[in-house]
Amino acid sequence: MSEQTVQSRDDERLSALGYRQELSRVLSLFDNFSVAFSYLSPMVGIYSLYVLGLAAGGPRYIWTMPVVVGFMMLVALVFGELSSEYPLSGALYQYGKYNVGPRYGWFVGWIYGFALLATVASVDSGAVGYVADLSNIWFKTHLNPANHVTIFAITGAIILLSGILNSIGAKIMGRVARYGVYVETIGTFGVFIALAIHGFHQGLGFLFSSQGVEHVATNPYGVNFGGHWLTGAALVAVLANVYIFYGFESAGDISEETIDAGRQVPKAMRNALLYGGIASFVLVLGLLLATPKSGIGGVVTGGIPSIIAVLPSWLGDFFLVMVIIAFFSCGTAVQGAGARVAFALARDGAVPASRALRKVSAKHKTPVNAIATGVVVPFLFLLLVLVNPSHTVHILWFDYPANINALYALVSFGVSGIYLSFFLTVLGAFIARRRGWEPSGTFKLGKWGMPVTVGAMLYLALMLINIVWPSAITSGRALFNYGWVTLLVMLVIVVVGAIYEGFARPDREVSEHRIEQN
Repeated sequence: MSEQTVQSRDDERLSALGYRQELSRVLSLFDNFSVAFSYLSPMVGIYSLYVLGLAAGGPRYIWTMPVVVGFMMLVALVFGELSSEYPLSGALYQYGKYNVGPRYGWFVGWIYGFALLATVASVDSGAVGYVADLSNIWFKTHLNPANHVTIFAITGAIILLSGILNSIGAKIMGRVARYGVYVETIGTFGVFIALAIHGFHQGLGFLFSSQGVEHVATNPYGVNFGGHWLTGAALVAVLANVYIFYGFESAGDISEETIDAGRQVPKAMRNALLYGGIASFVLVLGLLLATPKSGIGGVVTGGIPSIIAVLPSWLGDFFLVMVIIAFFSCGTAVQGAGARVAFALARDGAVPASRALRKVSAKHKTPVNAIATGVVVPFLFLLLVLVNPSHTVHILWFDYPANINALYALVSFGVSGIYLSFFLTVLGAFIARRRGWEPSGTFKLGKWGMPVTVGAMLYLALMLINIVWPSAITSGRALFNYGWVTLLVMLVIVVVGAIYEGFARPDREVSEHRIEQN
């Protein structure tokens, strides 16, 4: 099929859904995959959460990874069918809008968009420690990654640079993401190979041991799982992987900038999740086998740097650069996805200042003001690092933990918000099927549609409960959800959205758009 025929088909589908081509459709399958993979980012996830997973579940936590990837593949299949049917910017918002209705879609978009912009602040601030370390090594500086000025300067610069590159054009965003894929490949498989050459310290049997983490006396953090691994430690350790394996849906957020989106986006989603799962497994496998004979205690204290410290200094510095690039690529991809959600909502008149936010640059064919929102909002979230109690604070019936700044508390919503928006989207697909919807896109699940949808829905519901379930801050679960904090932050954001929607009724604007297009 010729490129002109494909372009014509893309334009016709967009027109049939009530929109005209405003953005530049320049992204290939690999570009689309790269954005999704960079958002998922095995390096960012593992380097951020490996220690928590190891402390909560011991070495055998690695086996929770295939479980999460397997069930998330069901979600990717449902999203793939939806993205083929509705190849529009804003992905999850659009799926909810068409499958259930404008009000439902608006709620999905509100939760998903908020979670994305919170994630931008999370990812970019996560790079601060690595940038500071590299600067201190190379330039003999004395940057303190915990210092507020250092956090603001480095994180702010990353957010701003990502915004500039996203504004220049979708092709630039795709190139940044491509570099991210190359870096992730080197940084995951490369670390495994380098550690293997240096010599592993553990045998394969180590991968099936818990190292006693289920017992409070031998847990590195002193948390208590009542001596139970499968029904205690594993339910918390799995969250280290749950917090990694999403982001593949961003392939749908940039559908209107992807060539032959109805065919290519579903492939990109599946490939990003599958390759991300393989790369993550290989990296964690290498780190576990390279654990010193002294055990996991030193690793939990010193983190991944304590493992790769055995490598030559130049190689350690090289991998440090790879980590920083991975964080930057991930943050840029998430910011770009969040901007497309804001653009999609604004184009339907469903958010304040819609007229300004839906503006598309005549030169670069990008939603410049929506991208600016993806810069300003995360920067405002960054101010929350100033709220950092030095001691545990008792609030009403729960405790806010010491030395956890408010940005981390907000970011803890990122994962719960993503899972809630995922669940609502799959639930919307289930409702549509019950109403008689028959997918007509290029990618269809056929007779497997309902079983896959139900399986994905059950997984998301159960894991969402596992993510937000409140507990005392002394429990292992609080390593991830800070006790009651994640649940309460999610409820506040949902309630604020409900109040705004109830008074402003942005869904009416969406309804009018749907009437006009019909």
